[in-house]
Amino acid sequence: MIIAVEGIDGAGKNTLVQALRRERGADALAFPRYADSIHAQLAQQALHGKMGDLTDSAYGMATMFALDRFGARADIARYKGSDELVILDRYVASNAAYSWARTGDETVVEWVRELEFDRLGLPLPDLQVLVDTPPEVAQERAVQRAAQDASRERDRYERDAQLQRDTHGAYVSLAEAGWVSPWIRTNDAGTIMQAVKDFYAKEP
Repeated sequence: MIIAVEGIDGAGKNTLVQALRRERGADALAFPRYADSIHAQLAQQALHGKMGDLTDSAYGMATMFALDRFGARADIARYKGSDELVILDRYVASNAAYSWARTGDETVVEWVRELEFDRLGLPLPDLQVLVDTPPEVAQERAVQRAAQDASRERDRYERDAQLQRDTHGAYVSLAEAGWVSPWIRTNDAGTIMQAVKDFYAKEP
């Protein structure tokens, strides 16, 4: 089974992923894979102003992040239809939400879906969880995290408060529409844990 945990920067995704790992005995994989993927590394450099004008293109950045996930396709696919569970810290919906927020064009959502699921063949998630933290709270957390850890300097996306607000709105729209699979939307960790447990119990 594949569960994707989604949310804006500072929402608390990593905390939830680690809690779910302990609760469910699950494996976990975080995107972007900055330590393992050349595409993720190039995207990271772009977000820190080291790749010319690459970051100016929402489609260019989305393609880099999509290719990062494509590099892990086999690792993810083995969980599809399996009793084993993998928790993904961000997945395809992150590309859809950020690209929509950056362009203001909802049609980019279908472009992301077609690119990642149809052309690149990434498996659909069985469940998606939106950690629905208010953008102002998430932004404060991201600032504090960067201040406490020099290795966590905020990138261009993280520093853009309006982008984070717009991305949160895009995520909410995706969740309400049930984009590509069922969603859970809440910022209460206990509620999320119980909902995942209930969903997992219903699966054959």
